[in-house]
Amino acid sequence: MNNKPIDTARNADLRGSLPALQRAAQRARELSVSTGTELIVSRNGVIERIKPKIRTAATGVAEPQTPCGERP
Repeated sequence: MNNKPIDTARNADLRGSLPALQRAAQRARELSVSTGTELIVSRNGVIERIKPKIRTAATGVAEPQTPCGERP
């Protein structure tokens, strides 16, 4: 197994994979809060259910408001 850090990989897709996974995890947490559903994760081979932490509007994450059909 290669023990080198992933951010030193020659392949750009590999270098970008960790930030992509982190963004996906953050989005899953946000979606869990907005829908009130639990996250299912595996830690050390043990499946866990994590209840969403309800946040107030001041501490929540807001999606950027753009007109329909336009990209930010």
